[in-house]
Formats: sequence, structure tokens, C-alpha cells
Amino acid sequence: MYGSQDLDCDTSDQPLFKGIAAQLPANAAWVTSQLKRTRQTADALIAAGAPEPMMITEDADIAEMDFGDYNGMTHAELFAARDQDPFLGFWPMSPLEQAPNGESFSILRDRVKGFIDRTVAAVPRGDVVCVAHRGTILAALQIALDLPLTTAVAFSIGNVSLTRMVHHGDAKAGGPRWRIEGVDWLPPHP
Repeated sequence: MYGSQDLDCDTSDQPLFKGIAAQLPANAAWVTSQLKRTRQTADALIAAGAPEPMMITEDADIAEMDFGDYNGMTHAELFAARDQDPFLGFWPMSPLEQAPNGESFSILRDRVKGFIDRTVAAVPRGDVVCVAHRGTILAALQIALDLPLTTAVAFSIGNVSLTRMVHHGDAKAGGPRWRIEGVDWLPPHP
């Protein structure tokens, strides 16, 4: 359970990074969270051939959920402590439950909503490469698809996978504003 811990990440899987880098758009605005593992991932994607951005900005609103007292636990320790929780295997707790000394998924979702609203206003027609965290991506999918919080955590989101979302600001009222073009895409791996 890394959560809000600021830990290094492993960027050594060159085929994975090259496969993802080849899918990223040119002339995109890039943003990471303030947690160094997202910047390390962004740098590894650029080194693997992603179109180099003019700049990369940080936004704390897309940081992973603060799992509070659960930060640093292994999955085995979490499962032992919360063995009756029906969300285990999907998310560390009910999306409506606040972690002791941490956040809930609903708080994370509100942070991500603020980021999305600001980004759509700032980049209404351009591409954005957002190097973020599983919880951030789940929250973005919940927002885009207007899913119940309790089912939004059911998506599989792997490390260094690609999720594509397209905002349609010109969509007619009453219809969807987001097109989901892919979730958890990974390149073929030898």
C-alpha cells in the first residue's frame, strides 16, 4: 500500500515503457502528481521515445489517495486486518469510508474533479498526458461515466498502463461528455 508515500518506482521494463511511449500524443501538456514516482515514470516514458513535452507540471490534486494508517502495509497485512471488508480485492475499503488518519475515495474523487475541471478549462481542445495513480484514474473514470462510487473501484488499472479519455465540451445537453477509448491498455509483452 504505497498511497501517499513518496517512494521511488521501478522504470527498468524498457519494452513496457517503449510500448506506452509510442501511444502518447505529440504537443500534449504533461502533468504529474507531486509524488516522485509519477515524475520518474514521465521521465522514463520520454526516455523511451514519447514526444518530449515543452514542460511538465505537477498538481497535488491527482496524487494517490492518502490511505492513512494503511500506508506502508503489505496487501497480506491489509487483508488480515480487514478480512471482512467486501471491497478488499477491489479497493482497500469502502469508497465511502475514510481511512484512519487518511482520506476516503470520495475525497480523492473530489480532488480529481477539481483537477479535471481546471484542466478542461485550460486545455479545451488539446491533449493532456496525465501520469498519475490507480486511484486517480479510477476517480477520473467515475467522473466521466457518472458511476456509483462503489462500482468505480472495480476497474483493473495496472502500473504504467494507458487509459484514454476524450472530453467533448461541445456535446449536446443531456448526453455524455466523455468518450472512454481504452482502460488499462498494455502493449504486447514478450
